[in-house]
Amino acid sequence: MLTIYNTLSKTKEVFKPLDGNKVRMYVCGMTVYDFCHLGHGRSMVAFDLVTRWLRYSGYDLTYVRNITDIDDKIINRANENGESFDALTARMIDAMHEDERRLNILPPDQEPRATDHIAGMHAMIQTLIDKGYAYAPGNGDVYYRVGKFVGYGKLSRKKIEDLRIGARIEVDEAKQDPLDFVLWKGVKPGEPSWESPWGPGRPGWHIECSVMSTCCLGESFDIHGGGNDLEFPHHENEIAQSEAATGKQYANSWMHCGMIRINGEKMSKSLNNFFTIRDVLDKYHPEVVRYLLVSSHYRSSINYSEDSLRESKGALERFYHALRGLPRVEAKGGETYVERFTLAMNDDFGTPEACAVLFDLVREINRLRESDPEAAAGLAGRLRQLGDLLGVLQLDADDFLRAGAEGKVDAAEVEALIQARLQARADKNWAESDRIRDQITAMGVVLEDSKGATTWRLAD
Repeated sequence: MLTIYNTLSKTKEVFKPLDGNKVRMYVCGMTVYDFCHLGHGRSMVAFDLVTRWLRYSGYDLTYVRNITDIDDKIINRANENGESFDALTARMIDAMHEDERRLNILPPDQEPRATDHIAGMHAMIQTLIDKGYAYAPGNGDVYYRVGKFVGYGKLSRKKIEDLRIGARIEVDEAKQDPLDFVLWKGVKPGEPSWESPWGPGRPGWHIECSVMSTCCLGESFDIHGGGNDLEFPHHENEIAQSEAATGKQYANSWMHCGMIRINGEKMSKSLNNFFTIRDVLDKYHPEVVRYLLVSSHYRSSINYSEDSLRESKGALERFYHALRGLPRVEAKGGETYVERFTLAMNDDFGTPEACAVLFDLVREINRLRESDPEAAAGLAGRLRQLGDLLGVLQLDADDFLRAGAEGKVDAAEVEALIQARLQARADKNWAESDRIRDQITAMGVVLEDSKGATTWRLAD
């Protein structure tokens, strides 16, 4: 029985889809003005994990993750680069997809772009105006009337009277209330724009997600997700817009993943303390980075450091050492491990406990490796099966353990030295065997002798 922590109720709830076995999930995606940083990777991986588990559990999932391809940052960056906004976003979308593939992130079922839904935004904004929840002051802008929506703040637990303290209206704004937010922005010189009933302009950020989500998934759907930095004001404003427009509950469950932190601060481009995904992947194997992101609970913060990445690498090495030398066969045995893994994942996607199960499974594989290799192989298949639900452990063990060797050692030379050493041992020439081992060690290579075979990997 799957339980999910619902940010709206602030409790874990038994998950019950709105429509039988069908699950509809919307996640706020990237604003594509630059390469994705590791904080974006956290959200991508977190909801990839949710996707894998829901489908493994038998749910018929439709996963939608949007792309924001027009906003102030995109316009400013395109102007800095001397290129059109759509040329910039096309490049960044391609780069984002490349990052996702390297991190073994499954593509969403639908990936709507804001600029493809302008007409839908016009329709929802007009509905809000007609219902008295929005107003057009005549300057090309349209604002949402926050004070009219009963329940504003129910997601973030913020009170309107508290929010108004210190809030102010900018000189060039025509708001009726400092808390009102923009739905449509009148055109400014040099900016891309679209025609609208209120004059040329472009959408505000919040209206984009309300329209794309309801267009793809309907007026009410099961799960809305994103980073916990979006809880307020973005997701709060989405609720206000959508529920005022439709009169229905917008999302049944709200899921928010934790942030990547650097020295205690959120990793973000605005703080200039970020590492792009590709920066990190230049130094670390993609599966090491992915394991770092899945081994912590999705709601917790992750403190990014070289030490944490080394720990992730060490954990994966333990798993792949257990898989090394065993034939790839279907999962067999280990049902108690499956039960424990399932209990962990059904408890709000409890990956730390699920990873602990994998370590226990590794110990059992290693215990059986010599005495019952067939049983060990079946459990190795089980380890790969459970690892796949976390998006890891599908590589060839030697390929992973030797990752990064290219350009550092000559693999053919290492293999030749290993064969020479094996011959020396067969000839009982122990001095020559030791000499060759020392030569290999000096190359930065670790030899591992097991029954009937010698394998190698790079030293840490």
